[in-house]
Parts: sequence; C-alpha cells; structure tokens
Amino acid sequence: MSEPNEHLTRAPLSTPLVPANRLVELDILRGLALFGVMAINLVFEFRVSIFEQFLPLNEIASPLDRAVEAFLDRAITLKAFALFSLLFGAGLAIQFERLPVKRRVVLLLRRLVVLLAIGLLHMTLIWNGDILTEYALAGLLALPFLFGPTWLLATSGLLFLGLYLTPYLSQLVPLPDTSSMAHHVLDARSVYATGSFSEVLSFRLGELRAIAPLHVWIFPRTIALFLLGAFIWRTGVVQRASDNRWILFGVALAAVMVTIGAGRELATVTLAFAYGASIIGLASTQPGSKLLGWAAPLGRMAFTNYLVQSLIFSWVFYGYGFGLFGQVGASAALAFGVVVYVARSVAERCTADPGPRFTCL
Repeated sequence: MSEPNEHLTRAPLSTPLVPANRLVELDILRGLALFGVMAINLVFEFRVSIFEQFLPLNEIASPLDRAVEAFLDRAITLKAFALFSLLFGAGLAIQFERLPVKRRVVLLLRRLVVLLAIGLLHMTLIWNGDILTEYALAGLLALPFLFGPTWLLATSGLLFLGLYLTPYLSQLVPLPDTSSMAHHVLDARSVYATGSFSEVLSFRLGELRAIAPLHVWIFPRTIALFLLGAFIWRTGVVQRASDNRWILFGVALAAVMVTIGAGRELATVTLAFAYGASIIGLASTQPGSKLLGWAAPLGRMAFTNYLVQSLIFSWVFYGYGFGLFGQVGASAALAFGVVVYVARSVAERCTADPGPRFTCL
C-alpha cells in the first residue's frame, strides 16, 4: 500500500512511491501488522492443520506452547488481519486519489486483477491460507464506494460490519462438524508431513472446500474494514498524525473501553482500531519513531515479505521440504518466525534500492 504526503501530487504518476513520498507511520504499522499475521499463520496454520485450533486443546503440548497459543489467540489472532484490512482499504483510497482521474478505474481494476491472479497461484501452489485472493475480490466490491462521499464509506463499512456480526452468516455456511475436522487433521498430518509436491497440491486443493466457510464468514468483515480504512484516510487524521496525536490516543482508549464489554467478533475489530491508532500516534512522536522505525522497511515491502514467508514456511513444514508439519510446538515455531522476520528486516535495511512495490499492500 502506498501513502502520499503533501508533495506526492508533484511526483510522476507512473513511478513507484519511494520512502520520501510515504507516511512512515503507516509503514511502521504495516510492518508490525505483518509480524502479527506471520505469527498467526505460522502457529495456527502452517505447522498444523487450520482445523486443529477448533478442536480440544492438545494435552501433549507443553505449558509454554499452550501459553504462546493462548497469548496469540487473545492478543493477536484476527486483530493483525483486521489491521492489514484497514491498511489495504486506506491504500485503495490513496491510489484512488493519486491516479489520474480518467484512468483510475482501469488502473485500479488492473492492479486488483493482478493481485487476484497472484493470490490464486499462491493459494493453490503454495498455501491455501492465502489472503490475497480474498483481498482482491473484496477490493473489487469496495471500489465503487470510493466514488461516493466520505460519509458513504463510513456508513457502508458499518453496515458490512453489522452483517459480519450477525449470527446468521455462520449458520448459512457452517464449518465441518468436530468429527470431520478431527479426521481431516489426521489426514493433513500424514499428507503435509510426508507427501510429495503433487500429493500436497492435491490435498491442498481438496481442502479448499472445507475451509471455504471460514472465508465466506470473514468476507463481509474484510469489505467493512476496507471501507472504514478508506474512510479513515479521507478524514485526514492519519496524514497529520503529529497534529492529531491526542485524537488518535483518544480513539485507542475508546476502542479499548468498547472491547472490554464486546463479544469476541466485535472485540477483534475494536482492538485492531486501538492497536492502529496507538501505534500511529506513538510513531508520530520523535521517540516513538526511533523506537518503532525498524518496522518501516518491512512495511514498505509487505507484499513481497508475505510471499517470501509463505515460501519459507511451506518448505520447512511440507513433505517436499523438511517435512516438519505437526512436529514443532507453538513456542518453537514462533521463535523460528521471529528469526525469519528479523532476517527479512535486516535484508530490507541492507537493500539500498528497494525498487518497485506492489501498490495495494
């Protein structure tokens, strides 16, 4: 996702945004959200079957592993994805403003279609926990709303959020029953840990039908957060974060207060708002920028880093690589993820010319 500042309109429209043309606060937030997404994907979906989290706790797991899973579930699960969705929505609004009026629709459609193609390849060939496909489809649906006034973005975003919070959607497309999920977990442990690339691919494709209800259930929330992210950008608060610091901290505090009395689904959204507002507010200060600035390079290359993580983790856990699927505890997996994240951070800092970036993430 690219973020213009007041000088962006003077930059050539055909060239990618360079760090000087970006809001560092958003890059920092994106880089931190990327770590959260990586941690959840790694602990709950790459090292084990995605359905294992819906089954009774594994009594064999060590107290440390259970503590890591509990912390991630309460503090990060879905919140990091919600932050990413808000940032993607803001990115759509930024691109909508930045692109030439006569070509903005064509260019945005082209970028979303390219993202969809990459997402489909990622989902089928590498890992079916992909979010790029969902983001591309949600982006296509959110795009018409960008032509409307700011209030329409907020209103429609809240309506889609309300749809997500209703209990009827999950009833229309229910998850497999516990027995089916347990059977699937056993099959996944065998195929993913020992299968060849073709065997893993075949199982992954067959798995798509089973996990489709998860995507259907979360899809309205993704659209809602895209629209709310675009709304937040249009308010101008983020662009002038240093001037609106206390507004951001106030929003964070209010979101935390709402979270305390909210149900799980709403709490994931409100806590994401709290994280986002507080991080942007902190990053807009000089001490905060120094403290968190290391995350900005990762945020500028979020799309690339997301795909690189998938390639690394699939090779580590699947049978055509090291075949460690189902054999690594949550704490060890998270530690490995931290190593990968730090290595990518160092690599980004050592890259003098990061080159073109995909402009939606």
